[in-house]
Amino acid sequence: MRRLALYHLETLLWIARLGTFGAAAERLNTTQPAISARVREIENQLGVAIFRREGRRMVLTVRGRQLVQDCEPLWAAIERTFLEVDGFAGASGVVRIGSGEIAAASCLPGFVRDIKAALPRVTLEIALDLTARLLEQLLSGVSDIVFLAGPVASPGIRTQSIGTVDLLWLANPQTAAGMKPNSNAAFPAIWSLPRHSPLHQAMINSLDTAGLSTDVINTCNNVKTLIDIIRIGAGIALFPETMVRSLVASGALVEVLQRPDREILFQAAIRSNERDPILLEMFDRAGHLSIHPVE
Repeated sequence: MRRLALYHLETLLWIARLGTFGAAAERLNTTQPAISARVREIENQLGVAIFRREGRRMVLTVRGRQLVQDCEPLWAAIERTFLEVDGFAGASGVVRIGSGEIAAASCLPGFVRDIKAALPRVTLEIALDLTARLLEQLLSGVSDIVFLAGPVASPGIRTQSIGTVDLLWLANPQTAAGMKPNSNAAFPAIWSLPRHSPLHQAMINSLDTAGLSTDVINTCNNVKTLIDIIRIGAGIALFPETMVRSLVASGALVEVLQRPDREILFQAAIRSNERDPILLEMFDRAGHLSIHPVE
């Protein structure tokens, strides 16, 4: 009778998900030689090759793909059974969360607080980035769950909405005064997040609707720094309302152009083939989030 341990299945599935022995070793907190040894044990027990090397990546053979397809739901069911016995309190591991800056400044802190209360032994690693790179990191296995501006659609990811955010054109009061019809001041500089941000495209569309030039657009990849740039009078920018609410209320920033018709949708996302019960539990909890911070 062929004998495989549970750690053999876990190793197989993580190599299949991440594509390299090194990435699987890092995920499972072991060494690459140990992963290689486990693969040899699996192949010796089954008597078939389950991986072949293509460049730096390990690619599943036909028999290997069938094995993963058969074992993935079995492994997920075993993990979930063990975790549900104690209400996930004994769950452990490392979960890598990717987030855009806007979600990080609004709903992410509360999400982290609730996850740590429910899953105290799970280690969270959080990294902030822009939407395009967050998607790349999710699909490549660098991140496990991401919070980003959308809408995003891909056959490789599964998403759920966490709300929409209004957009406001803002300037400091002195810059705004210079934009009045009777002012002789030149039109102020326009600032935005980089091109691959959904906010950038919303900004371009808004300027086109207003009949304003988009020849010179200055960019900054950090919303908080962009806010500081506009506060000191260096121009105008389109901001998500959740990030500037208090500054607008205090009068430090004022609206200067018509608000865009569109809102920005925010989503939580995981890989569409994700079966890890801890990640599925976290994704389910993410569905109850709101991008709008609690006052």
